[in-house]
Amino acid sequence: MKSSPLARKAAAFGASTAVLGAMIAGLAAAPAQASTQATAGKAGTAATSSKARPKVSVSTPKASTRDYDGACPVKVGITAKVNVKLDGKTDLAYRWLHGDGSKGKVKVLKLKGHGTKSVKIGQTLSFDEDVKGWEAVQVLSPRKVTSKKGYFSVSCQKEVVIDDNGDDKKVSVSAWADPSSYTGPCTPGDKINFVGRIKVSDPSWVRYRWVLDGRVVDSGNARVRHSRTVSFGYSPRVSERGYALLQVVGNDGRSSDRAYYKVTCEDPAPSVKVTATNLVTATNNDGCKVGAHATINSTGRARVEYVWSVNGRPVDKDAVYFGREGSRTVDLSDRVLSGDATKGGKVTLTVSGPSNNDSITQSYAACVAPKPKITVSSITVGQRNDFCADKRGPGVDFKATISSSAPTTVKYYWVIDGKRENPDLERQVSGSVDVTWGIAGAQSANETKGSVSLVVVSPDAASSATAFSVTCPKPSV
Repeated sequence: MKSSPLARKAAAFGASTAVLGAMIAGLAAAPAQASTQATAGKAGTAATSSKARPKVSVSTPKASTRDYDGACPVKVGITAKVNVKLDGKTDLAYRWLHGDGSKGKVKVLKLKGHGTKSVKIGQTLSFDEDVKGWEAVQVLSPRKVTSKKGYFSVSCQKEVVIDDNGDDKKVSVSAWADPSSYTGPCTPGDKINFVGRIKVSDPSWVRYRWVLDGRVVDSGNARVRHSRTVSFGYSPRVSERGYALLQVVGNDGRSSDRAYYKVTCEDPAPSVKVTATNLVTATNNDGCKVGAHATINSTGRARVEYVWSVNGRPVDKDAVYFGREGSRTVDLSDRVLSGDATKGGKVTLTVSGPSNNDSITQSYAACVAPKPKITVSSITVGQRNDFCADKRGPGVDFKATISSSAPTTVKYYWVIDGKRENPDLERQVSGSVDVTWGIAGAQSANETKGSVSLVVVSPDAASSATAFSVTCPKPSV
């Protein structure tokens, strides 16, 4: 009897008898599928005739287990993702393409919405023999797109129980407890982990079981190529000691050596609590910086990590150690501020101890530009003799230099013999500027003398004073 072309494809594909039957059934249903495809094509055309067809993309199909090696029959799930860029409604029509050349039934999904919509599609294949193949997705509507091939394989292994009864197969087992002893709170959760290793001379399926203090507590089957590790956990509720065995199930019941364990239940030590207190911030207007200091407290022996943050951004971190209950002061060195941070903000100290965390936050003030520093030089005295011709003392001119550390408006006035000479005068100072004042000579006098002061009142206080005495020159002979 000659085989059909489909049967030859299946044989080349390595498919099982069950899969071959499914392929032939699919071939018989091909006319119905073609009709369905035509209907789906018309539906897609109607849905997209009034506007441009949506963009479509398809991911490479992925098997739930790409390379399966184990007992059969086995089911392998295949999934893929279809992305459709929507602007309204459309029909998504697709089918699966198989590695033997056959095609699956056309399926149609109705989609609507706006933007890219992801649709996950899948199928389940069943195998009872070795197979290597691939699957792909072909979208028929709203536009035709075919994915890349997603490959998979199935390797069926028959169970072999090692009995070590004199045949060529050899097996050895060992076991140990990790940890072998435990001291601490006996609360739910694994405290002792028993680990075993099974070694075989040839790849085999091995049936094993765990025996704890004479009781079978766990069992299973494992595919062992050369060696394999198996384990189970045990959580005692009271102080106890005992042993566990790993056994390979067979005629002679081969077992590992005893893995001894010991558990001592103790109440947990009181937890150490850490806190952060007494946070103080300080804004340094000289360069617009912020610094801080705070106190870290611990109720017992602990290593405490801490982090300083400015406006939610970590800027420094460190740790302190406590040998017993106590407190430590920690500092945040000055940090330069910029942008909105110069207008004020918050400093936070976060501490982390062995049992808890804590934090404290304090606001800091906005930066204020420092006042310009004003200095006044010594006053120089100048003499004018034009008054001497009228039998008066000489006129006197005064001069001084006002300096500022930053551009500013300076307010000042002059004082002669203790009397203020004028209302506040103003000068714009950017660096240094000279200011002057003058007085006339005294009536019926040959000499003009007294004291003079220059007083700066804003933006900073400064002054300079000196005594003066000038005499008209003697008439020439």
